[in-house]
Amino acid sequence: MIRQKITVINKLGLHARAATKLASTAGRYKCSVNTGIQAPLVDAKSIMSLMLLAASKDTNLIFEFKGPEEQLACDAISALFADYFGEGE
Repeated sequence: MIRQKITVINKLGLHARAATKLASTAGRYKCSVNTGIQAPLVDAKSIMSLMLLAASKDTNLIFEFKGPEEQLACDAISALFADYFGEGE
């Protein structure tokens, strides 16, 4: 299992479009991906669960990856956040 903190850096936070991209990215990998501000963590493959986090800019999210493709999922999701979800800021 990989446990990592990732900070939301885009100015709009984890809004609908970003949540959709995150859930889509998480869904591509054969592992569980859970996230949240604190326990209990939610399923990062669920757009609705991600939206309910209401994570704004500068929110530190805990991610847990567990399964055969956990490193690939961790790398892809870290890159997605680093790229501001493709929104430029």
